[in-house]
Amino acid sequence: MLKTDLTPAQAPKELVQDRYKALASVERAFRSCKTVPLAMRPIFLRLEDRTRAHACVVMLAYQIIRYLASCWSAFDSTVAEGLQALTTLGLVDVAPPNAPSSHCIPTPRDAIARLLPSADIKLPKAFSLSGTHVSTKKKRQSERLSL
Repeated sequence: MLKTDLTPAQAPKELVQDRYKALASVERAFRSCKTVPLAMRPIFLRLEDRTRAHACVVMLAYQIIRYLASCWSAFDSTVAEGLQALTTLGLVDVAPPNAPSSHCIPTPRDAIARLLPSADIKLPKAFSLSGTHVSTKKKRQSERLSL
């Protein structure tokens, strides 16, 4: 039973029930965003702008998960398994003798080659890297990534 201060003319019982179910759907989305492959960890924020920004990021992550789930529903894999498979993609530095080097992505394995087009993802043929060094919190300073 749901209780509201709205009159039946303002909101019929069906509308109240639909709004309640929609709220439950949003709550489920927030819970799933914190436990799915994107692993949005809990962040305790005090400022309103930061709280709103965090909520926006969580909802964007949820939209990505829903999109990938709908794209990959025909395959016998979950979003987590699909994302795990995509982590095997790598960038290869091709450096022929007496020629400038270039960077490319090798032809993906069959499992990945099925996932990418179904999500409308097109990999570039070659990359131009700036030489900028980026370090992450997960990597130690000695394990810098070169971009």
